[in-house]
Amino acid sequence: MAKLMFQGHGSFRIVTKAGTVVYVDPCTGDGYGLPADMILVTHEHGDHNQVQLCRQKEDCIVLRASDFLKGDGMKHTYEKNNDVFVTDAVASNKNHDPSKCVGFIIEIKTEGITIYAAGDTSKTDYMEECLADMDIDWALLPIDGVYNMGIDEAVECANIIGAKYTIPIHMVPGKPFSSKMAADFKSKLPSAVICMPDDEIALGD
Repeated sequence: MAKLMFQGHGSFRIVTKAGTVVYVDPCTGDGYGLPADMILVTHEHGDHNQVQLCRQKEDCIVLRASDFLKGDGMKHTYEKNNDVFVTDAVASNKNHDPSKCVGFIIEIKTEGITIYAAGDTSKTDYMEECLADMDIDWALLPIDGVYNMGIDEAVECANIIGAKYTIPIHMVPGKPFSSKMAADFKSKLPSAVICMPDDEIALGD
């Protein structure tokens, strides 16, 4: 089954049952040694776009926000190995221009798993208008309360989105993880799944 490795801050790696390797917002932690099939960058802030950390297969696809925000008003979907399909989602707040930032809907079609990688964002209308109807399995939400929404707003968003499991990320600027913030988030959203840096969890049953 597919596995997710949380590398810290906003960085994580997905490896599917079929062996497709996807890195999202590389910056922090370990686990970059598996050669990538796909690297996803939600925006070009330095704590999200350290693509050089990742080993890449010859046919690796590197997708940045600009690849999805092409100005034609259309959603864009990219796929790899007929296994992983990625579509952009709205990401926005006072620190993140929606014309330069995205989140991702990552579908592992071969396993029927849908992941929402929020990137850097606060609450958006898109969450209620679109995400709530997508039957998302896993949502990864920032909770720092400095550059993005804080814990209370993230809990509100988690309840709107209705994912089966929610993982808090992007907790303290400049640090990979905060045990206190993770615990505070889980106290308000008991269904939350807390991942320590370099934890790897199974995404399926």
